[in-house]
Amino acid sequence: MLRVQSRTFANCMTHWAALKADISRTWSYTRAGTLRRVIECIRSPGVQTMVVFRYGQWARSMPLIARIVLDPIYLVLNAYIQIVWGIELPRAATVGPGLYIGHFGGITISSRTVIGRHCNISQNITIGISGKGDKKGVPVIGDYVYIAPGARLFGKITIGNNVKIGANAVIYRSIPDNSVAVLDPGFKIIEAEPNPRPSDIDVDDAD
Repeated sequence: MLRVQSRTFANCMTHWAALKADISRTWSYTRAGTLRRVIECIRSPGVQTMVVFRYGQWARSMPLIARIVLDPIYLVLNAYIQIVWGIELPRAATVGPGLYIGHFGGITISSRTVIGRHCNISQNITIGISGKGDKKGVPVIGDYVYIAPGARLFGKITIGNNVKIGANAVIYRSIPDNSVAVLDPGFKIIEAEPNPRPSDIDVDDAD
């Protein structure tokens, strides 16, 4: 019994330490007095998301009899985050401490994703599964990674530490440490049949 209680307490402290690191990111970005910082953290979609995520992981680590009560609470809170803020972060994902979600909306993260410590995630990003056979998988993201708005990360790839991914970039290959990945600004011209002008249309065909 004491061993179970000790393990439960250790799990609780681990999740609390991770959540504290998550909240501290928003706290540090808010330039205001203490009261204003507290209010901003409470109303922040990113903080609310991480509270629900860490709670869900903690509830998942509890004994089955406790999960009968805890899991329904998580399901309701997680549905609230998805519906109100448009953020999908399943508790089955692995996320290191200090995750910062700056803005809400259009954020979809696979339940198999691994995200390192002190990462920044922007709005309208997708981290998902892709590939077939041995190549099927999801991204493993290192520490101190910044993912800009509109970025898409797919497949069994590794994103190194201290990587910055630019807006709207589509990442399907691994990126080494200390790199910057951006959307190629170029474009490709594809030949197409021209639309007929009114003068090119035969009168008989028009009839």
